[in-house]
Amino acid sequence: MTYIIYTAAAVFEIAGCFTFWAWLRMAKPVWWLAPGMVSLALFAWLLTFVPSEAAGRTFAAYGGIYIVASLMWLWIVENRVPDRWDIGGALVCLCGSAIILLAPRG
Repeated sequence: MTYIIYTAAAVFEIAGCFTFWAWLRMAKPVWWLAPGMVSLALFAWLLTFVPSEAAGRTFAAYGGIYIVASLMWLWIVENRVPDRWDIGGALVCLCGSAIILLAPRG
């Protein structure tokens, strides 16, 4: 369930950040910011559902999922295929994320 929450949060965060990118870098209208801010609020709200005793650990584990989702955004939305370095880096980050998330804690 945690990975589903992380994936949904990543989509909302990337979409929200992209609206700011589009407004400033692609000359999209200012009203693009409104759905972007809603999207960013949904991202933050979703992370509160991750079962963890520490916000920092939740955010750290989320980082690997965010990186993979960002590369998927690059490929699907921006129509740019991630290269082998993107994929290799994402795999390293996913391993780190799994260690943080799945480590036995007392």
